[in-house]
Amino acid sequence: QVQLVESGGGLVQAGGSLRLSCAASGSNFRIFTMGWYRQAPGKQRDLVATITNGGRTNYADSVKGRFTISRDYAKNTMYLQMNSLKPEDTAVYYCWVHLISSDYWGQGTQVTVSS
Repeated sequence: QVQLVESGGGLVQAGGSLRLSCAASGSNFRIFTMGWYRQAPGKQRDLVATITNGGRTNYADSVKGRFTISRDYAKNTMYLQMNSLKPEDTAVYYCWVHLISSDYWGQGTQVTVSS
């Protein structure tokens, strides 16, 4: 069983920055594939970025060049640095972990970008 605790969401003006954190516990952090998804009101949950246990990253086209995903193995924590935020980035952001054949989700953290 994996437990995920997210933090770092909030309200920011367009052009601003936020950093989300996802602290993982309950299993071997080093073997996770991890990522961030987001869900805006009335829309499906979409992939934002992923990072493998080897550090390979992947980003949605809409966030490339603005968001950076990273992980700190010593702290069992994953981050999403979000720069140049736009109103269309407003959503609930979810931490995601894939371990063997199971997927785990955090509780979600709200990010609101005002114009």
